[in-house]
Amino acid sequence: MNSRKRGIRRHWGWPLVLAVVVAGAAGTTASAAPEPTPLEKYRDLSQQAEKLSQDLLGAQADLDAKQADLGRAGQDLAAAKDAGIKAAGDQQRYQVDVDRFAGAAFTGNAKLNRLSALLSGDSIADYLRRSSALDLVAADQQTALDTLADATHAADDATAKAADAEHRAQTARDAAAKLKSDIQTRQQSLDDQMHRLEAAAGDLTSVDRKAQHDKGGDPPAVHATGEAAQTAVDAALSRLGKPYVTAATGPDSFDCSGLMLWAYAKAGVSLPRTSRAQSTFGTAVPRDQLQPGDLVFYYSPVSHVGMYLGDGKMVHAPDTGDVVKISPLQSQYAGARRP
Repeated sequence: MNSRKRGIRRHWGWPLVLAVVVAGAAGTTASAAPEPTPLEKYRDLSQQAEKLSQDLLGAQADLDAKQADLGRAGQDLAAAKDAGIKAAGDQQRYQVDVDRFAGAAFTGNAKLNRLSALLSGDSIADYLRRSSALDLVAADQQTALDTLADATHAADDATAKAADAEHRAQTARDAAAKLKSDIQTRQQSLDDQMHRLEAAAGDLTSVDRKAQHDKGGDPPAVHATGEAAQTAVDAALSRLGKPYVTAATGPDSFDCSGLMLWAYAKAGVSLPRTSRAQSTFGTAVPRDQLQPGDLVFYYSPVSHVGMYLGDGKMVHAPDTGDVVKISPLQSQYAGARRP
């Protein structure tokens, strides 16, 4: 009897012990995750702001492109209308000539054929003169018909081009209006994020601020394989210590894509404005084949870019509160391109 009671106690006791152990382990795991430091929180907010900024710049670039489309469509529409007016005038003028020849078919002039020229002529020479005149009249008739046909075709073509231009212009206007609304929303989101950043900056210590302004060391000796890449690398390294400023493109402050834009412009290479657009420019490069001057991208979708220097390092403008610096390649690597 006592043995059965002890068995029953053991049967109920082990689950309780296991529950205590599991609960204790869960508590240990939960307490193991350290609280982010003020600098880590600030950098996280800064990265979010950078993404918002890059998205805003991308929307602005799209708007510029649509407005350019609208301008081209407007020019095409004006040209088509001018061509239509001219074609309509030509058509009316040449129709008069055709009508005149058509009317002649119902008058005595219609009897001016080669037989009547032969029968009414006084001599062979007279016949030849009359026959030659008939050839000229026939040629004039054909010319009038051909010219009228050309004018009619030109008028139809101008009408079609005008309709196409009007459609393209309306499409561009609609897209531009949507993008303007999108830009306003993105700008508000960025402004809100910048306000959060300003509030978080008050929690940073002097040590945190010193870390932000660390350039990552002196410029290394980098030997790129191409002249353009070497020029771009040298230009980027010459900006070490310059502050990160949202949407800045140099020469004294930069955002991440602005630094790449400025550096490669020194080499005569025109990059797109945003990191996302830059991530489709040039030739894709596998990570194990990176060379100095290659652009390296981060996050999905892409919202940050740096320039590879070799030895697993890059030069980049990290985010708000930071400076252009040399850093190891980061996590969340998304790919690389060679301009």
